[in-house]
Amino acid sequence: MKSKIYHESLITHHSSLIKYKQMEQELFIYNTLSRKKEKFQPINKGHVGMYVCGPTVYGDPHLGHARPAITFDMVFRYFRFLKNKVRYVRNITDVGHLENDADTGEDKVAKKARLEELEPMEVVQYYTLRYRYFMDKFNICPPSIEPTASGHIIEQIEMIKKILKNGFAYEKEGSVYFDVEKYNQKNQYGKLSGRVLDDLIHNTRELDGQSDKKNPMDFALWKKASAEHIMKWHSPWSEGYPGWHLECSTMSTKYLGEKFDIHGGGMDLMFPHHECEIAQSVAANKVESVKLWMHNNMITINGQKMGKSLGNFITLEELFSGKHQLLEQAYSPMTIKFFILQAHYRSPLDFSNSALQASEKGLQRLFKGIETLSKLTPSAESTFKVKTFIQQCYDAINDDFNTPILIAHLFDGIKLINSVNDGKEKLAQADIDALMEHYKSFVFEILGIQQPESSNAKQEVLADLVDMILNLRLEAKANKDFKTADNIREQLTKLGFTIKDKKDGFEWELKN
Repeated sequence: MKSKIYHESLITHHSSLIKYKQMEQELFIYNTLSRKKEKFQPINKGHVGMYVCGPTVYGDPHLGHARPAITFDMVFRYFRFLKNKVRYVRNITDVGHLENDADTGEDKVAKKARLEELEPMEVVQYYTLRYRYFMDKFNICPPSIEPTASGHIIEQIEMIKKILKNGFAYEKEGSVYFDVEKYNQKNQYGKLSGRVLDDLIHNTRELDGQSDKKNPMDFALWKKASAEHIMKWHSPWSEGYPGWHLECSTMSTKYLGEKFDIHGGGMDLMFPHHECEIAQSVAANKVESVKLWMHNNMITINGQKMGKSLGNFITLEELFSGKHQLLEQAYSPMTIKFFILQAHYRSPLDFSNSALQASEKGLQRLFKGIETLSKLTPSAESTFKVKTFIQQCYDAINDDFNTPILIAHLFDGIKLINSVNDGKEKLAQADIDALMEHYKSFVFEILGIQQPESSNAKQEVLADLVDMILNLRLEAKANKDFKTADNIREQLTKLGFTIKDKKDGFEWELKN
C-alpha cells in the first residue's frame, strides 16, 4: 500500500512541475519609457523580438561590458524557458561611433587602426572575435542575429532618405543632420530620458566644427568624410559614413519589424543614443518602434562609472588572470557572472574584491547544495512545501527579473537540503526530483551558471581519492587502530578538509 501511495505522489509532483513550465507566467518588466512595471505581453503571442546594443569593437571587453551581456542573456534564456520563440538581435558597432557624442573626434575603430597601423576591418575582426570568446566564457548564448553597422550602409542611406522626405532632416555641405527642434514641434524629444529640449539647448555649448548645424542639439545622420578618413562610402550627399545612432534604428526594424517588443542596453546609452533612436524611427516610419525599453545600471569603481574613456576599467582577461593592480586574486567567469546576477539589473553595482570573493564562496555553496540534493535519502513523506518554494522563485524572476531575490530563495532551498541531509527535515522522492529539476532549470538553464569545465574531471579524481583514504580510515577504526584513524583525519583537516562521521559512513568537504 505504501508503495502505491508513493508512486502516485511521484506522478502528482512531476505533473505539478510540468505545469509550472507550461502555465502562462505573469511577467512584469520595468519600462524605462513609462517609468513603471508593466505586464509583458508580446506583440505576437508566443514570439518575442528583442534588440540589445552590442559593443563598439576597438578594444578588449571590460567588466562594464559584461553586465548588459549577462543581463540580457538571462532575459533571453527566460523567454525561451517559457517556450517563446525569441529573435534576439545584438549589433556590432564597427563604424560611425566617434570619440565625442556630439559628432566630433575620430571614429573609434579608425583611430585604433591608425595607431596600430592596421586596416580598420582587421581591428573589427580581432576585437569581435575577442568579444565572442569572452562571452562564451560566461556561457552566454549567441544572439539570433549579430549584424554590423558597416554591413548595413545601404539600409541606413535609405532611412536617411525617408527622414529627409518627411521633413525632419537637412543637408549641409555633404553632411545630413536630424532637425531636433522641428521634430519636437510634433513629437517629444527627451521623453525616454526625461530631458526637456529647451534646457538641453540652453546647456549645450556650440562646439568647434559644429557651425554647419542649425542647432547644437541636432545630430548627424550622415557625415561627409575628410580626405584622410579611412572608412567612407558613396551616398547621394557625399563620400562619408553614417552617424552612430542610425545603425540601431535601421537594423532593429530591419530584423524585428517596424514595431517590436524590447530594446535593451546600458543606462549610459539612454541619452543621447536611445533618445535619438526613438526620434529617427518616428521620423522615418511615423511610429515608435519599441514597445518596452530596458536599461541595466552601471558597474562602478569607487562610485565612478567604469569606462575606457575614464581609464578606470578592468578587462575581462585581467579579471580571469588576476593581473591588475586593483585585483587581489583571479576570478573565474562564473564567479563574475554570479556577482553580477546577485544585484538587480537596474541597481548600480560597485566593484570590490570582497564582493567577488563572497560570490565565489556563495557559488561553491550553491554547487555543493545541488550535489548534496542528488545524494539525499528519500523519506515516505515531506515536511517542507516544495510547491510553495518553487512558486517563490517564479514570483521573484517574474517581478522584473529580480535575480537577487531569486538567488536568496535558492540559498534558502540549500538550507533545507542540508537540513534533510542532517536528518532535521524530510523529503519524499517526488519532492527531491522536483527540487532537482527546479535547480537545474533556474541555476543552469535560466541563469546560465555552469561549473568550470577544467574542474569537473579533477574534482572527480579528488573525490575518489579522498573517499578511498576515508574508507581506509573506517577500516582502521573497525580494527581499533584509532591512532591511524586519528592521524588520517588530522592530516586531511590540515589540508582544508572538513570530515563529518555518520552512522552509515562519512561526509567530507574541502574548504577554500
